[in-house]
This record gives sequence, C-alpha cells and structure tokens, in this order.
Amino acid sequence: MAARNLFNPIFIFVVLLIGAAVYFFGFADPNAGKEERPQNPVPVRIQTAQISEFRDVIEALGTAQANESIVVTAQAQDVVMAVHFDDGDVVKAGELLVELDSREEKARVQELKFRLAEANRQYQRLVDLRRQNAASQQQLETQDVAVKNIIAELEVAETLLAQKRIIAPFSGRLGIRHVSVGSLVSPGEQITTLDDVTPIKLDFNVPELYFASLSLGQAVAARSGAYPGEEFRGEIRSIDSRVDPLTRSILVRAIIPNNDNKLRPGMLLRVNLLRSVDKTMILPEKAIVPINDQSFVYVIDENNIAQQTPVTLGRRKPGIVEVIDGVKAGDKIVTEGMVRLRDGVAVTVREG
Repeated sequence: MAARNLFNPIFIFVVLLIGAAVYFFGFADPNAGKEERPQNPVPVRIQTAQISEFRDVIEALGTAQANESIVVTAQAQDVVMAVHFDDGDVVKAGELLVELDSREEKARVQELKFRLAEANRQYQRLVDLRRQNAASQQQLETQDVAVKNIIAELEVAETLLAQKRIIAPFSGRLGIRHVSVGSLVSPGEQITTLDDVTPIKLDFNVPELYFASLSLGQAVAARSGAYPGEEFRGEIRSIDSRVDPLTRSILVRAIIPNNDNKLRPGMLLRVNLLRSVDKTMILPEKAIVPINDQSFVYVIDENNIAQQTPVTLGRRKPGIVEVIDGVKAGDKIVTEGMVRLRDGVAVTVREG
C-alpha cells in the first residue's frame, strides 16, 4: 500500500518538473539564445586644447573720490546780498559765488586808506624838514611807526572785507544751493559743495597677500553699475604706508581721467587690477572630472575613443582653470557629455 502511494501521478509529475529544472538551469548554455548588442557611441561635445593668455586679475570694490572736494561755507556771520551761481554750475577758480553784506567793512577800508594817505603826507613833510634840520629824528621815527600801524589796520580791514566775498578756491562743479538772497549765514554753515572730478580718485582695499604685486603706475580697470558694459581705465597713483591690522588689507588709490564726467564722488566701482599675463594651457571648468582627490579629463584619440587622463591643475578663474600637466596643445578634450562616459568608450564628437 505504501509503495502504491509513493508512485502516484502527482509524485511522478513533481520529480519530472525538478529534473527539467536541473537540466535547463544546470546544463544549458546561459548565453544560448542571447544576441550580443554593441554599445552605441556616446555623443559628446569637445574642445581642442591650446595655449592661451591667462590674465591673473585682483578683484576689489572701490569708492570714487573727488580729486578736490570742499563744503563751501561762510567765514563771517552776515546777510546774503547776492548769489552768483545756480545748482550744478561749473565754475573756475577765483569765480565769485556769494556776496555778504559788506558795507561796514568797505567803509572801514575807505577810512583807513584816507588815514594812510594823510599819514604818508605827514611823513614826507617831516622828511623834508629833517633835511633842513627843522624836525628831530624822533619825530620822523614816530610818524613812520604811525604809518606802519595804519598799514597793518588796513590789511586787517581788507581781510575782513574779503571774507564777505565767497569765491571758488579751485575749478569744479557746484552742488545744490542751500542759501538765498536775504539769508543770514553763520561761519561753518553749508552754502553748497564744490567738487573737482577730473580726474577722479578711486580708493580700494587689496589683501596683504597681493601686496608684492602692487606698484605705482599699474593699470586699473573699473566698472560701475550705472554704466553696464562700460570700462573706466586708470592707474595706481599711491599705496598706503600701512596694512590695516584688522582687515589685513592695504588701501590703494588709483586715478581715472573721467574727462566725460560720468563718474561722481561716492560711486561704488568694481575694480580689476591686472596682476600678471601668462601664456598657459586653459580649459573650461566643466571639462574637469573630480574623482576622490584627483582631477581627470577625457581625451579623444584618433579612433574616437575616450581616454580618462589625470591632470594637474593650477590657478582658477570663473569658468576656466589652468592645466599645468596632463594635456598638450591639440588634444581633443570632452567638455559636455561626461555623465555616460567611461574610459575606453567610443564617442561621436562635434566641435564645441
């Protein structure tokens, strides 16, 4: 009975199924029926390596300063009698800007001139009398002192009178007018501003790391947000004698001609200071493949096969990098399509 149960149809079916599985999975060729499919070439964009000019530039932010700049004020307290300028006028050195009430000072000057003329006549009369021994030497000397005293008083009066006339000490452009005829002004009160902006000074700070690269006469290029795409060129005029111990930077002053008066004092400028110009191998940053602590590029050979090549990198600038070793001029370097790329993979290329 037990033997009959052992060889029932279900048991026989299971045995045959196991045997078929062992045959097919154990003895059959795993590659049988499979057709080898060659990998399609990877499309990439390349660039031919060549020696180019690498401009090592120091970048900084600077502030424009007027070549000469003052706040025009009065030296004496008095009423404004006349204003000879308007907002934004361009004036020459010595040009009259404002007149204050000077009637009292003019009268004082006129009085002293009359007194001086009379004192000089008296002195000359005593000189003539002294020649005739009709006057003593003491009288002559006393009159001489009187003449000199009046001359000194006249100089003081003329100085006070000059303070009532406010003139431009140098040529430049005036700012906004803050007084009117009839205004009472006091010493130190702002009347307007005067700026000489041709040339203009550009002050900026450079890290002490680059101190050895600075020199008088070095070229400077500056850009302003007010004039997109326009470059203002100048040169270094002076370098501060001290390094700031807090910021570890040094103040540099450049001079920009500014003949068209586009730059104004207080403007923020982006400064590019040319440090050096070298001929070297330059590649786009996107061509560099970092792996662990090494850098690689893919070089395409004459058979359009990608070769993973280690490189030694140098200085960097936005978008480009200097290659010191690993690539020679004329090599075809992959710049796009590295995601699917591996060493030894065929590629289809097009110049980029």
